[in-house]
Parts: sequence; C-alpha cells; structure tokens
Amino acid sequence: MAFSASDLAQMRFAVSPMWEVVTSFRLLRSGLAHPVHGPWIEQVRPRVEAAGLDRGWLAELIPPARYLPDFLTPAPPGAAPTLAEELAAIREEPDDRVRQDLDHLEKHMSSRGPRLRALYAEPRPQLARVGEEIEAYWELALAPYWARIRTVLEADVFHRARQVAEHGAGRLFNELHVSLSWVDNGLRMVRRQRTLTRKTAGAGLLLVPSAFAGPRVLTRVRLPDPPQLAYPARGIGPLWESRPVARTDAIAAVLGRSRTLLLTELDAPASTTELAHRTGISTAGVSQYLTALRDAGLVSAHRAGRSVLYARTSVGESILAGAPT
Repeated sequence: MAFSASDLAQMRFAVSPMWEVVTSFRLLRSGLAHPVHGPWIEQVRPRVEAAGLDRGWLAELIPPARYLPDFLTPAPPGAAPTLAEELAAIREEPDDRVRQDLDHLEKHMSSRGPRLRALYAEPRPQLARVGEEIEAYWELALAPYWARIRTVLEADVFHRARQVAEHGAGRLFNELHVSLSWVDNGLRMVRRQRTLTRKTAGAGLLLVPSAFAGPRVLTRVRLPDPPQLAYPARGIGPLWESRPVARTDAIAAVLGRSRTLLLTELDAPASTTELAHRTGISTAGVSQYLTALRDAGLVSAHRAGRSVLYARTSVGESILAGAPT
C-alpha cells in the first residue's frame, strides 16, 4: 500500500474495545490452549458457555479463522472509544454493507445459520440484538479485566508513538510485526490474501494494538474509512500473572485491614461468596466492604449470570502498585 505525505499525516493509533471482543471470542471459540491467555480462558469460558454465548450471534458471525465481518470493527472515532460508541456505529451500519459482509463471510463458512439469515433479511433490527449480545459478552469476558488489558494496550501505543518521534514511521512499520515492511514509501504485508491499495481504502492508516490478535496482523479495508491494522501488542506476556503484593500497612491505615485484604485478593475477578471463602470475612461483611470500595472507585462490579464479579479498577491497581515494599 502506497503512502503519501498526507496519509502519513493522518496515521493514528486507537485502543478499540470491539477489536478485543472479536479477537478474544475467536480465541475462546478455537478451543486451543494458549501460552499467555490460559488463566483468562479458564476463568471466562465457563461463564460464556453458561450464558449460552458460545451458541449465539457471535458464534455465527466470528469464524474460527480468516475473515471477520467489517461492520464488527468500525473505525474508532478517537484514540480510546468506549464500547458504547463503537456499538452505536455498528447499529447504524447501512443495510447494504451488512449484506455485503455476510456475502463475503459465507465464502469462508460451510453455510449461513438461522441468525445470519435473519440478519441478512432485516439488518437494522437484528443489529440491535447483536449489540445486546456483545454487551453481555463484554460484561462477562472483558470488562472485569479491562483495567489490565487497557494498561498493556496504552503502553504499546506510548512505545510506538515515541518510536515514531525518535526514529520515524519507517522504523515503526519495520518493527511492528514480522509480516510488515516499509519499502519505497509503501507498506508491504506478506501472506495477505488481497493486496492493500488506495483504491479500496480511505486516506491515512489506523493502527490498533490488541492483546488477543496474535500472532497475525488483522486488517480491515473499507471505503471511505482508513485501513486498519490490528497487531499483537507488546508486553502481553505477564498480563495474567499474579502480581506480588507489597506491604499494605500504610494502605490499611487509610482503608482498613478488611477492605485492603479484599483489594489484594482481587488479583483476578471474584464473587462475594468466593472472597468470603478465601478471606474468612462474612458474606455480609464482604458485600459491605466491596460497596465502599466500589463507591470510592477502587473496584468495579460486573453481572455474571446470577452472581456479580468484582474487579480492581485502574485506580485500585495504582494504589497497590504504589504501596511501599
């Protein structure tokens, strides 16, 4: 794909919730073990199956490999769009574009399931149902972990932006992924099924780091949007590792020992019952302390079937990270 000075001037990065939705769901659906995401898969897959999300819209829309419908990954309007903003764009996708994507998807699948037939017949009302299922999947699979995931993605963007500032765009592309190279004012991508050209894509370039995309670079090319490259983010190796807990005496002096204990126990999302079992605090006490932590913005709550999962927020993570050792 050739680049003009104008294209380089419009190149930008974005952290996209929808790219994490489609790539993480594909990983779950694959049924394969993963050297990094194993702990996440073990926690999330039972919840997704219990909610029936492994047999719903996403299961029909996201094949195990190759093509992903373009309408599922709209061009992010800014550097860090919310899931709600991206879902609004999906729900407003023109009918003809949805049908065009479904026609292309059918080439990579053995047949079109009942949900996809309904979506093809009446895209607008069915897209609302797709959006509802995406919201349910997000709440179960990604929202409780988003503080950790977003930290990794934002750190990648910071590293790449500094790389451009210090060495230029050519160094960025040559080090972004083994399949990419910058040659003669153009970006080349090996092993791509279709050639990237400016006739099929808009101006600029949108680079999207992903925790779940690896090991390949994924592309989205659709006029009039800029081409998107979703690439494996650097630094995902320790994403799910248990983090050492520093001395928390100073934090406990402010929050109280029980609240501090619960905060440290939320290295992975957990329910009130699980936390009560692990800490020895009564279920009622755990519920009371978690409410206080949530009101202070240190933990977040996420509906998972009949229970609620609690997770540390980025603020809670920062407090523990800043504790004296």
